[in-house]
Amino acid sequence: MTITDKTVLVTGASRGIGQALVEEALRRGARRVYAAARRPVAYPDPRVTSVILDVTDAAQVQAAAESVTELDVLINNAGVALIDDLSEVSALEQHLAVNLFGTYAVTRAFQPLLVRSRGAIVNVLSLASLATVPITPAYAISKAAAFSLSQSLRALLARQGVAVHAVLPGPVDTDMIRDWDIPKSSPADVARAIVDGVENGEDEIFPDPMSAALAEGWRNGPVKALEHQNMALLGSDNAA
Repeated sequence: MTITDKTVLVTGASRGIGQALVEEALRRGARRVYAAARRPVAYPDPRVTSVILDVTDAAQVQAAAESVTELDVLINNAGVALIDDLSEVSALEQHLAVNLFGTYAVTRAFQPLLVRSRGAIVNVLSLASLATVPITPAYAISKAAAFSLSQSLRALLARQGVAVHAVLPGPVDTDMIRDWDIPKSSPADVARAIVDGVENGEDEIFPDPMSAALAEGWRNGPVKALEHQNMALLGSDNAA
């Protein structure tokens, strides 16, 4: 998969990693980029089409899917991260609504186009998918669930030619954690590494120095081996 001459849709495209991904796709020669966000995003490049999309709004998800006639790469980037202590179920519900069920809904809506193009799904997750961050536990839980969703989609869609990539960044300098006094990577650097990972066919993409330190151990470790073993359970039943 290369981005050149491809059609790409990015959710959460109004800022941060999403905005950087739109710009990176354009830089790599994408033919059309759909910049999806809750509020319209204006881009000077004529290759960009703005799409109003709240991933928790079923009607908007359906309308967005109906407005796109072809798609090669879906990047599920929209997300929410709030500090909580799991004392209120509403915090967990809010994170799951966006980070898990929003990702699921958008993926299901665009899946027919991706099957047709034998395209790719890119789910922007977090290292918190693998190890919780205790000041944002609801976020970590939702991202861990979205990681499991990504693994399941990878197995289920493989025979239909659709690749599924899970992006596992460490801290990125976005509005979500701008006030955190920790080392952070730039959205532009992370976006560049994400597209590199897609073009290199990496199942899990570790797009920054902090996450990259875990990449080799993950790819050659027992958890990845177990994923491959479990995928074999589908056997010929998963044939397209």
